[in-house]
Amino acid sequence: MPSPGKVSRETGEVPALPVPSNVLELIGNTPMVELQGFDSSPCRLFLKLECNNPGGSIKDRMALAMVTAAEQSGDLRPGSTIVEATAGNTGIGLALVAAVKGYRLILVIPDKMSTEKIAHLRALGVDIRITRSDVGPGHPDYYQDMAARITANTPGAYNINQFSNPANPRAHEETTGPEIWEQMGHEVDAVVCGVGSGGTMTGLSRYFARVAPKVEMILADPEGSALAPYVQTGKLGPSGSYAVEGIGGSCVPKIADLSRVREAFAIGDAESFLTARELLRKSGILAGSSTGTLVAAALRYCRKQSAPKRVVTFVCDSGNKYLSKLFNDYWMIDQGYLKRPATGTLRDLLTRRYEEGAVITVGPDDTLLTAFQRMRIADVSQVPVVEEGRAVGILDESDLLLAVHDDESHFRQPVRTAMTSRLETVPPTASLEDVRRILDQGLVALVVEDDHFLGLITRSDLLGHLRRRLK
Repeated sequence: MPSPGKVSRETGEVPALPVPSNVLELIGNTPMVELQGFDSSPCRLFLKLECNNPGGSIKDRMALAMVTAAEQSGDLRPGSTIVEATAGNTGIGLALVAAVKGYRLILVIPDKMSTEKIAHLRALGVDIRITRSDVGPGHPDYYQDMAARITANTPGAYNINQFSNPANPRAHEETTGPEIWEQMGHEVDAVVCGVGSGGTMTGLSRYFARVAPKVEMILADPEGSALAPYVQTGKLGPSGSYAVEGIGGSCVPKIADLSRVREAFAIGDAESFLTARELLRKSGILAGSSTGTLVAAALRYCRKQSAPKRVVTFVCDSGNKYLSKLFNDYWMIDQGYLKRPATGTLRDLLTRRYEEGAVITVGPDDTLLTAFQRMRIADVSQVPVVEEGRAVGILDESDLLLAVHDDESHFRQPVRTAMTSRLETVPPTASLEDVRRILDQGLVALVVEDDHFLGLITRSDLLGHLRRRLK
């Protein structure tokens, strides 16, 4: 019998695929692929593509399981409101389920979440409350405490609380674990996963304790999280900050059972992000920041082994939610994760350089409408005016508004009619104090060398440079 979707050699026919009644039936049964192009010797490393779930992440599984359990218990009824504290992906999974089932959804989200996740949630009609990411349990702005408070003050609301909901690990014990076991042909030596709510680790630990007790459970944790040190020492210490989204934490979640975790690896943000970028370049898999953490930890585990093993980890979510962050070279440079050779000059402040085509510019003969559209698309308030590599002016929003305020047809006039020609330029050898004096006048500093425009420095650029120097 031919595989689903494959043409039969005997009949030339394509077998009919079952048609799901709704998108929720597409959750789970995600494919597995062996990782190629990375040094995992002496082991073989396999990735379970949870990014193929309809909401784009592994969190779809437990979102559906938790809502179904709440319906069965009577905690959710028609017209109910679901409330949840989430780092983003659980929210997208819940939004998917809520949209299909007709529930209102309020999500409390820490302020470090990617703009793509927030835009995705808003497009699904979610009521989003953004709160601080730099506070811990007990603080009124801590996202879980805030979610509990909203639930108490909202009639008909149910706090689904992934961090203490037993349906969360049960989803992985009943679906993810059996899928891995069958896909790997009952030959698995280790599974590497992270802990956000603890559902994946706990569910898989329970499943493999039953069917294959020798399978080692390995924790991948962001550097700065308290969980890897807890596994290593048995004690919860202070936690720090980290930029990876969705995993790690300052305490062990209520539902998390880490008793079967054999080893833990703490992975820094830079290594996580660079691993995710390398995964895309070498394998074509567009994965998020937490996947970078998991793959980096899995590779470390593999390289430590003295005998071949079959190791499984996850592509937790799709990287299309991080295009503005870890897949954006200039964000990576701004944050200090990508390094350029230091010159000791103002070139070090130019994250976006004209010679690389990274600066949004206009020509003096471009129309004001062209300038406006470029400013709007790039979300900038000013653009240099460049002609044959020379900076000849600068145009900002106030110049533009003054030009078109009385007559919108002036949008068709050339940029040279509205631009400011008096420029504050500095050579790359100028001092930071020279730059600061220009910025203090409310202007921007244009860096010019031998009459050639190199780039511009704003207050944000100077602040970013000073932050990167912070040890």
